[in-house]
Amino acid sequence: MGVAGSGKSTVGTLLAHRLGLTFADADDFHSEQAKAAMAAGHPLTDADRAPWLSRLAEWLGSQPEGVVLACSALKRSYRDVLRTGANPLFFLELAVEEDVVFQRVRHRSAHFMPTSLLGSQFETLEPLQPDEMGAVVDASRPLEELIDVAAGIVRSQ
Repeated sequence: MGVAGSGKSTVGTLLAHRLGLTFADADDFHSEQAKAAMAAGHPLTDADRAPWLSRLAEWLGSQPEGVVLACSALKRSYRDVLRTGANPLFFLELAVEEDVVFQRVRHRSAHFMPTSLLGSQFETLEPLQPDEMGAVVDASRPLEELIDVAAGIVRSQ
């Protein structure tokens, strides 16, 4: 979990491979309308996100063997919806500074998230709470090191 540009897709793909699990990107579950709204610089509302979160929870519930899902899951309430599909659900929060994320997103191609929405992502982000099963990792560290740390954390659960 984390803001756009925190490395969710890259880390998720590599982590799933390392753990021998299926990987999915929550962005693929967004409607075309939601993607178009974000591409036009309009942040999604909670009402816009509700069907998306429901689709994700349903999909998680259909994966009893476990999966790695790259998902922003910015708010506790969003994570609560996801937990209705799979419980327990472990969250790995990818923490990274806003200026690093801005540079990453600015240099991405073929993605619907514009840099103009990054501020709203950070404003919306509710960090993991002590009663939520998960961990926070520094996503600015070298990728291989990050995957080693993330795999170690997940395996210890």
